[in-house]
Amino acid sequence: MSSLAQPTHQFPAFSCDRCAHFHLHSKSQRVKLSKKWVSLRCSATEQSKQEKAGFSSTNQSLKNEKRIDPVGFLTKHGITHKAFAQFLRERHKALKDLKDEIFNRHMNLQELASGYEIFGMHRNPQHRVDFMEWAPGARYCALVGDFNGWSPTETCAREGHLGYDDYGCWFIILEDKLREGEQQDDLYFQQYNYVDDYDKGDSGIPAEEIFKRANDEYWEPGEDRFIKNRYELVAKLYEKIFGPNGPQTEEELEEIPDAETRYRAYREQHKDDPEDKFRYDVIDSGKEYDIYNVIDDPISREKFQKKKPPLAYWLETRKGRKAWLKKYAPAISHGSKYRVYFNTPDGALERVPAWATYVLPDVDGKQPCAVHWEPSPDCAYKWKNEHPNQPKSLRIYECHVGISGVEQKVSSFREFTEKILPHIKEAGYNAIQLFGIVEHRDYFTAGYRVTNMYAISSRYGTPEEFKSLVDEAHGLGLLVLLDIVHSYAAADEMVGLSHFDGSNDCYFHTGKRGHHKYWGTRMFKYGDPEVLHYLLSNLNWWVVEYKIDGFHFHSLSSMIYTHNGFASFTGELEEYCNQYVDRDALIYLILANDILHALHPNIVTIAEDATNYPGLCEPTSQGGLGFDYFVNLSVPDMWSSYLENVAETEWSMGKIVETLKGNSNYGDKMLIYAENHNQSISGGRSFAEMLFGGIEEQSTESSISLLRGCSLYKIIRLITFTTTGGAYLSFMGNEFGHPKRIEFPKPSNNFSFSLANRRWDLLEAGGIFRDLFSFDKDMMELDQTVKILSRRIPNIHHVNEDTKVISYSRGPLLFIFNFHPTDSYDRYCLGVEEAGEYRIILNTDERKYGGQGIIPTEKYLRRTSGKRVDGLRNCLEVPLPSRTAQVYKLTRISRV
Repeated sequence: MSSLAQPTHQFPAFSCDRCAHFHLHSKSQRVKLSKKWVSLRCSATEQSKQEKAGFSSTNQSLKNEKRIDPVGFLTKHGITHKAFAQFLRERHKALKDLKDEIFNRHMNLQELASGYEIFGMHRNPQHRVDFMEWAPGARYCALVGDFNGWSPTETCAREGHLGYDDYGCWFIILEDKLREGEQQDDLYFQQYNYVDDYDKGDSGIPAEEIFKRANDEYWEPGEDRFIKNRYELVAKLYEKIFGPNGPQTEEELEEIPDAETRYRAYREQHKDDPEDKFRYDVIDSGKEYDIYNVIDDPISREKFQKKKPPLAYWLETRKGRKAWLKKYAPAISHGSKYRVYFNTPDGALERVPAWATYVLPDVDGKQPCAVHWEPSPDCAYKWKNEHPNQPKSLRIYECHVGISGVEQKVSSFREFTEKILPHIKEAGYNAIQLFGIVEHRDYFTAGYRVTNMYAISSRYGTPEEFKSLVDEAHGLGLLVLLDIVHSYAAADEMVGLSHFDGSNDCYFHTGKRGHHKYWGTRMFKYGDPEVLHYLLSNLNWWVVEYKIDGFHFHSLSSMIYTHNGFASFTGELEEYCNQYVDRDALIYLILANDILHALHPNIVTIAEDATNYPGLCEPTSQGGLGFDYFVNLSVPDMWSSYLENVAETEWSMGKIVETLKGNSNYGDKMLIYAENHNQSISGGRSFAEMLFGGIEEQSTESSISLLRGCSLYKIIRLITFTTTGGAYLSFMGNEFGHPKRIEFPKPSNNFSFSLANRRWDLLEAGGIFRDLFSFDKDMMELDQTVKILSRRIPNIHHVNEDTKVISYSRGPLLFIFNFHPTDSYDRYCLGVEEAGEYRIILNTDERKYGGQGIIPTEKYLRRTSGKRVDGLRNCLEVPLPSRTAQVYKLTRISRV
């Protein structure tokens, strides 16, 4: 459950009631308002700016519908492919049809992405808790938990209380229990503010006086005559029909003619009256009429429409938290465990609710359950920091909370906040990317088999502790990105979504298509409006509730293709529009990016797709999917292959350059990394493990194998970092060459934690690990000071297969790499455009980085000559030891 100050509770008023008059009577009395939605909060806080901006931005996006060109990015890049262009047009038409269907049920796209405000468990201002769940295949729905003795009959959806609707949504009300000796509220609609101790209703002013002031303000003299005297109009009508001495009992009442006969008799009796007297009359002639198209007095209508219900007076009756706790005991208290109970055609089922925000998936071997999270205002986390400004380039530090500690255990949010966040800031990164945060039952899956989309993993701590982590990161100027898995879900049933309501097609496809080809996970049914509602609301939930700054969309190829991406790709456009492409999944991604960027303009979205689907980072208005960045997955695969399978002398400089450049059309939107957690998980080895071998067993740090490994480690990271488009990522520990892979506890290793941690003690001990960390830190500083990543993509002008040398310029910097395992060069000639003096500002071979320091500092300054090399006007001769790299900066320009 979200914090008490966050949720907005909404209810519709009915159009048949055209007045707003307040009374203090029995419980059957209702408040009557004009037809509009009224929004009330549990606290006295104002409506958030995000909600106000959301409506205008989403509505503006609809106004721009005419500006959309479904094949715009094909035209932009001069691509002509009839089949793919036709596919894009058909996809756009399907998107428009889907929006029409959505808008039949939702006011706008913001409402579509705000399902968490009504689904799940929420405290209602009227001293109760409301629960809503979507389960169309169920016949009966109830809540069971420690609050009702796990009884499946005590707290159930009831008829007459909106218990079940046509869309398959179940609604359950949990009324707070009146304490002994307390009386029911005088007002049927009495509201409470659960955040503040006192509110306006605690002032002691009687409700009758407040309503009298409200009515005096709302009604003009004489307008409320028939409301104050309820039976006057009825009595007059009765007297007009039956006369002053009409029947007083049913026995005296004669048979009443039908309405048409009475009407014709009345018209005959008043045939001499003006015709204008009968302008409101309607005779049913069998023709269908619009019951809302009623002819009325334009002056009266305009006058009425200008009236605004005196809601301020109504809110003056709202009482504070102390009054609520004095009179009521919560129907379900904070920390209570519960599940949802369904009766289905196949029998009774118990499930963890799909919208649960805190879950215990497997505690001490007990059955999983949801936890009602409603901390008191004193315990609820209070945010201190705003979102950091979005930087022009991203230096992302990828982390997993559970393995972030030195100890062989599952680390917590608190430990990560206290120990790891300061290290990340010191290392020079400006964003963190968290994976394994969303609740998952099996720890060894690293969080990629999600069971509960709206819950943080309880094994790390509570929602309040995760909020503290995010807030502290923001205070340090770090963006917080979340690795989100919407491409598939865990196949677990009681704690997951599989067979949620007893049917096989609730959230997922049926048959083979509903299961991942190799992983056994379930595949979402993206074409279902309720599934869209669930997933889009989930994205918005993480931003609104936890202030997440962006998302890394995991394994898009699993959802885009019915073969889950396990097929050979040649790059032909036909492969991206054939029968194996899931159009509904692509439409979901378009909606996700549209809604996220409309509601949260500074959000960051990153696409991870091994197939490089065309248009990933193109605007949705031009036929693209709308992501801010895409991951070039070929780079880490190339480095892994070279390090494990190819001798250094056989490394192809051309292939390295080609792979690093990726798709030149989207170079500025490319995120690359040398390695992330994938390279050292599931039986793989980290680069440091490949290169350093048994570094801890080495007798001296100057050994040949250690020097080779450290040298390659630095130049691989440097060339990867300085050629990326606008975002770079490094996994936790790789900045100092963590020497071990990752292996989560599982049956095959006897649930050992020996490799499920990070050896920060090695960094603290100094030596080569401290040297590698110093290098990585100075590498990050290049972007901080010179803004390398936000500049235009590199101009690679020198690639030599024989000498194994690569050189390129980016901004004011010149980068030179010598990958040769043995050959060094005293005066290697490279082309530069600007004549002048160039000075080394970063040298991988410096002793402080664990190198040999072959180039003395007095030779760091080099001057150009007028010789034309590499197609450039000037030549720079530099010393170039083997397995090293230098970064030169133009410090003085020579004018000839």
